[in-house]
Amino acid sequence: MVDDIRYLKLLSQQFPTRQAAYTEIINLEAILNLPRGTEHVMSDIHGELEAFTHIFNNCSGVIRERVNTMYADTLSAEERAELCTLIYYPDEKLALLRRAKRLTPNWYDATLKHLINLARTLSDNYTRSRVRKQLPEAYGYIIDELLHVSLGADSAHHTYHERIVESIIATGAADDFIQSITRLIKRLAVSHLHVVGDIFDRGPRADRVLDELIAHGNVDVQWGNHDIAWMGAAAGSEVCIAQVVRTCIHYNTLDVLESSYGISLRELALFADATYQHEPGVHRIEKAINAILFKLMEQTIARHPNWHMQDRCLLGNIHADEGTVRIGKRDWPLSTRDLPTVDPQNPSELTAEERRVLDGMVSAFADSDRLRRHVQFLFDHGSVYLIRNGYLMFHGCIPLTEDGALAEVTCSGTPLSGRAYLDYVDRTARRAWATGDQDALDWMWYLWCGSHSPLAGRTMKTFERAYVADPAAWDEPQDPYFDLARNQDVCQRVLGEFGLTGRTARIINGHTPVHEVDGDTPVRANGQLLVIDGGFCSAYHKTTGIAGYTLIADRNGLRLKAHRPFTSVNDALSSNDDIASAHETIIEDMSDHPARVADTDAGSLIREQIADLWALLQAYRDGTLAERGA
Repeated sequence: MVDDIRYLKLLSQQFPTRQAAYTEIINLEAILNLPRGTEHVMSDIHGELEAFTHIFNNCSGVIRERVNTMYADTLSAEERAELCTLIYYPDEKLALLRRAKRLTPNWYDATLKHLINLARTLSDNYTRSRVRKQLPEAYGYIIDELLHVSLGADSAHHTYHERIVESIIATGAADDFIQSITRLIKRLAVSHLHVVGDIFDRGPRADRVLDELIAHGNVDVQWGNHDIAWMGAAAGSEVCIAQVVRTCIHYNTLDVLESSYGISLRELALFADATYQHEPGVHRIEKAINAILFKLMEQTIARHPNWHMQDRCLLGNIHADEGTVRIGKRDWPLSTRDLPTVDPQNPSELTAEERRVLDGMVSAFADSDRLRRHVQFLFDHGSVYLIRNGYLMFHGCIPLTEDGALAEVTCSGTPLSGRAYLDYVDRTARRAWATGDQDALDWMWYLWCGSHSPLAGRTMKTFERAYVADPAAWDEPQDPYFDLARNQDVCQRVLGEFGLTGRTARIINGHTPVHEVDGDTPVRANGQLLVIDGGFCSAYHKTTGIAGYTLIADRNGLRLKAHRPFTSVNDALSSNDDIASAHETIIEDMSDHPARVADTDAGSLIREQIADLWALLQAYRDGTLAERGA
């Protein structure tokens, strides 16, 4: 009871009178009856800026659906498509229309009213307070007024509304206003975005993708193994820095490092040119970073025998004179014998020149303010896993044994599995960022590639891909989870580990591209596992047959959209090409009883707040607490 009184005293500071408590209860009860907001889940963006931006701008087709519903009887199909394109790319579309001399006062008048009406309809899903927080600063007051007056000709506010629109056009502010209200429409169309990992690598502009996510605001990220490598690099992990640099070199995305984050590789390039030979098929700079990376990997593994990764220490197994490397029980032909910095007696020791180059890269990563801002966002808005509305979201896997039991991993001397293991991993990653502790920094690399990493879940063969030409050596054994989780019983056990039960509890993860072209499906285990890596990255389009997924959860249920490859912004502008779904899968249909906020986790929290407020009211009524300022 003492603790209850202390809590109510704290609550009374926010609600000092009965009237204040009444008002908040009424407000919260009203919010419970609002429609459930639209949530989108995406995965494995991999720096593909143009494709991501297009899907982000059109909200995975949600805006087109709403425009078609609202204006089916008043606008032609071409007019609706043009309105959608204007919402997606206002600057570019206005410039195109200006060149075509179509921006007349009548066009502005009709278009502004369509946009205002659309924004008003979307805003009905939220409280006025929530909408006001999304309003652009420049036109916030004007848009707020326009969203809350009637468009009807018999309305008392009709003349007021008309005059606002006329003034926007007459003052020459229409273009600027359109940019602001289309931005609001996109914010209102999707209330929250979940990104289930792998924003970085392969594609050229992960930095710009992060800029878009930061600007949106209502975003969370479940870290992928590519993300954690960059996070570890920004935190100061030498082996993560070498891995990130190697990946950028290998995928020819050095602009992300050098132009976007200001991390120069000049010293590495000069060292490589002075040390390594020219050979067809591999650049000297990649040879140089490979040797540095594998030495650092072996040093990291030596510090952590509990990882059982000693079989990945292969530099000492190289026989350069014979042109082979022993891996397991077999000798494999080397793809290069140009290994001048690898000392057979001390294979994992960096040379003085390698140390100098590495120290320079460590300083460059530490000095990149933009990278640190992006990584701080990932820590502030991200986690290893997220439980939301009956869904368990994570990037890779929950490590399992061959018989489907939760696999144990030794963490700081204690064997952990399941949720306890993922919680440990999350805390360790945050410790690496906050303190730069070497043990925690080492874990960041393990999370990138460890066989029991929940972000990776496979034995990565980076060494073999670098030094062995035969693809037979590249096979990467996966955690049993990836096969076993196709079974509903296994999924239910995993969900139960995280406190989720019932038919509508679901696992949502990415990481492994779904090869739809070969008959694979993202919906598994009787709908309790959804794998939403559809291959955003253009390199995967041929193997997946599509170009990414968006999982959409809204008042009407749960559906999965498979996207066709994005062509170009120019096509979208000139032909009003919209997002085209390869297909849509309805996973859960609630159209006969549309979901409300009350049906979500947010609704549960609100009900708890309401119960606390009723307890405060009772304390005021029976004299346990005195009202202040009544």
